[in-house]
Amino acid sequence: MSKRYYYVTGNTAEGFLNYLDSNMEGINQTIILKHNSNTLKTIIINQLIKKYESEFDLEILHSALGSEYLDGVIIREKSLALITDQLSLPEIPGAIEIDLRLFLSDDTLLTDDLLEINNQYQGHTQEAYDDFSTGLKIHDGLENIYIDEMNFDKADQLADELIANLLKDIPEKKESTHTYRRLFGTNTKNGAVNVVPKLIKNLSNVYFLKGRAGTGKSTFMKKIAKACSAHGFDIELYYCSFDPSSIDMVLVPELDFCIFDSTDPHEFFPERDGESIIDLYEEAVTPGTDEKFKEEINKLNSTYKSYMKKGIQDLQKADEHLELLENQYTFTENDLQEIMNFVDGKIIQ
Repeated sequence: MSKRYYYVTGNTAEGFLNYLDSNMEGINQTIILKHNSNTLKTIIINQLIKKYESEFDLEILHSALGSEYLDGVIIREKSLALITDQLSLPEIPGAIEIDLRLFLSDDTLLTDDLLEINNQYQGHTQEAYDDFSTGLKIHDGLENIYIDEMNFDKADQLADELIANLLKDIPEKKESTHTYRRLFGTNTKNGAVNVVPKLIKNLSNVYFLKGRAGTGKSTFMKKIAKACSAHGFDIELYYCSFDPSSIDMVLVPELDFCIFDSTDPHEFFPERDGESIIDLYEEAVTPGTDEKFKEEINKLNSTYKSYMKKGIQDLQKADEHLELLENQYTFTENDLQEIMNFVDGKIIQ
C-alpha cells in the first residue's frame, strides 16, 4: 500500500488558501474533527492512518502550521476523508462533524488571557501574509526584466514538442476528466518546505523546468495541463505557495508523468533515468540577460527575499503563541480511545 503526501492549504501572498474542494471528488463520507487543539486532531488522524495503512492507499494532507501537524487523510478506496475543522467547507456531501470536547475529561475554555494569545497568533500570521504580498510585488519587477528579453514563440514551440512527445501514440479518451488542485509545499515556521521528492520518486517521466522569474514556466505548464486534460486524463495541478496564481507542478498519474518548477526555493536536479531538464532561460531568453541586468536583478532578489525571510519570522512568532494555546489542552489515553471508537463507529465499512 502507498502513501501520497501533499498540501491543500498554504500560507501565501494572498493569505491562507484552502484547495480541499477539488480533492473531495468521489468522497462520500467525510468526518470533520472539531477542536481548538491541532495536536489532538493530528493524533486522531495519525491513529486512523495507522489503522488503515496496511490495507489501503492513503493521501496524507500536510499542515501549513508545521511539520508536527496534519490537516487530514483521504482514503479513496473507502470513499472516506478525515479532516480538521480548519479545512471544513460550507457544503461537503456526507460530512459529519465531531466535537471532540464531548469526549475530554478536562477541556479548557478560552479565557480572556487565552483569547489575547490567540489574537497575537492571528496578528503575526496576518503580518506574514502582508510581508509575502509585499515580496510578491517586488518579485514582479524581476519578472518584467525577463519578460522583455523572452522569446515566447520559442517557449510555445518547446511546449508543443513536449506535448507531442508525451501523447504520441496514446489514444484520446472520451470520458470526462477531473483536475485536483493542490500545493506541493508552502511557507511555514520551518521555512519554505515541500514534498517534491515524495511526489516524483515513483514516476518514470519527470521534467525539471528551469528558468527565471517571468520566463513563462507557469504558462508552459498550464499548456501541458490543458493538453493532457483535453486528451482525457485526470490531472493534478500544484499551485505556487508564494504566488497562487502560478502553477508549480503538473502531474498526470495515468501517463506516469510530471513536470515542475525546479527553481529556488524548490530547486532539484535529475538523479536517475527518466528525469531531465527543460531550461527556458537557456532556450528562450536573450543571451547575456543575467549579466546585462546583474545589478538590478541582485537588488530585486535581495529585497524580495528579505520580505520572505521576515514573513517566515512572523510565522515563527505566530507559532510561539500557537504553542502556548496548544499547551493548555490535556487529554488522556482513555479520552483518545473514546474518540477513536466513536470515529470508527461513524465510518461506513
